[in-house]
Amino acid sequence: MADKTKAKTAQDKTPKKGSGGGKPASKGKEKGGTSGGETDPAPKGREGTPRLQAIYESTIRPRLAKAYGLENPHRIPAVKKVVLNVGMGEGSKNPKLIEATVDELAAITGQRPVVTKAKKSIANFNLRAGMPVGVRVTLRGARMYEFLDRFISLAVPRIRDFRGLPDRSFDGRGNYTCGIREQLIFPEIDYDKVQKIHGMDITIVTTTDRDDLAMALLREFGWPFRGETPAQAA
Repeated sequence: MADKTKAKTAQDKTPKKGSGGGKPASKGKEKGGTSGGETDPAPKGREGTPRLQAIYESTIRPRLAKAYGLENPHRIPAVKKVVLNVGMGEGSKNPKLIEATVDELAAITGQRPVVTKAKKSIANFNLRAGMPVGVRVTLRGARMYEFLDRFISLAVPRIRDFRGLPDRSFDGRGNYTCGIREQLIFPEIDYDKVQKIHGMDITIVTTTDRDDLAMALLREFGWPFRGETPAQAA
């Protein structure tokens, strides 16, 4: 009788599956991790080097250094950043137009843009300080090279009646700016969701202060200047 009582007591002390015994179940978000329903506030780009960046480092840099006799590697021109700017004068009256433009630029560049606001009030334009007047996004690093690659290879050939981009749009300090009339040239834009057709300014900021070096850099990238046959970056 005593043996049966001891056996029953041992069975009661043995932890059962699904009970609190054994490894404790994790509750909520573990330390250092993210829950399934949250998004990463600072998403990383895809792993690896972008195609255009790899071509620049392996081919374009040595070619420019040899062509212009640049012995100092810091003098070899490079793209520092790319800025896309969309002016929306109607944004102060139609906030939904600003939101749609933000979504379009985010789809084109893969980065969330910022809304630019008026710095001072202008009575003739019914504009007050702080009203939204445009959208801007600045690209650096991998996203910058990926955007340039898509713009040269995919977007530019979709421009209607295209005769080349202007070659006199340098500012005298090695920076280049060109204007696009329609955002529909980018394949990321869905025609059915477009509320208004608008253009944008694309500014390419380089590390050099010479326009001839900046132009040679863009030409090596395959930039389609007016009156020239663009070289293929390979």
